[in-house]
Amino acid sequence: MANSSHSMDNGAQKLAGKVVIITGGASGIGEETARLFANHGARMVVIADIQDELGNQVAASIGSDRCTYVRCDVREEEQVKEVVDSTVNGYGQLDVMFCNAGILSPSDQTILDLDFSQFDRLFAVNTRGMAACVKHAARSMVERRVRGSIVCTTSVAASHGTMLRTDYAMSKHAVKGLVRCASVQLGAHGIRVNCVSPSGLVTPLTRAAMKIEELQKVYAQSSRLKGVFLTAKHIADAVLFLASGDSEFVTGHDLVVDGSFAV
Repeated sequence: MANSSHSMDNGAQKLAGKVVIITGGASGIGEETARLFANHGARMVVIADIQDELGNQVAASIGSDRCTYVRCDVREEEQVKEVVDSTVNGYGQLDVMFCNAGILSPSDQTILDLDFSQFDRLFAVNTRGMAACVKHAARSMVERRVRGSIVCTTSVAASHGTMLRTDYAMSKHAVKGLVRCASVQLGAHGIRVNCVSPSGLVTPLTRAAMKIEELQKVYAQSSRLKGVFLTAKHIADAVLFLASGDSEFVTGHDLVVDGSFAV
């Protein structure tokens, strides 16, 4: 029975032997995905973040033989390149890049009161940083002829106009454009590029902006699907689908996980 169970476990491991980088992997969606990837047999999960204490804690809890933490500020392209290079040098290749690092608008900006200092900081992380991650992951995959998967975190804000947080919505629209372009350009190399778009969910990032009770109430009202609250695990499951062979013929796709978002 033990052998049978072990065989079933191996069959369920959708990322067996894969080498993965997750930016923004120290908390929230990134942390949940790191744990899920490790459970699905990833040979090494590299967490790239600027939250050193949290990142090291997550890596240690998963196990140093399967997960490691590297400090990386995605606003700095050279740091992104160094993470990709060190991963490839250490583990032979890069199979999956989950570009997840992102921030929220620090204020509810409309176009009439747009603060460009805040705008520039947000775009440096959400858009420029995302492009740097896709660029250097793709270069590594092309060079080593890896038919890899690149997944980006966007948002339902990438598909709708918003009353507030104009800069955030713009940054997520830009990421969707990045995914569409990269998927067209990298298809010849067998590299798939997709994105996942959550609606509102409670994470350490969103909790910093609003009380948890208020968040749950607001987010519940924005979904037509009742009886279930969106969690980081739901998003991680969607990312796993896009990262694994289950989505072998899926590229340039925006996988919306929003419970039929009401607009």
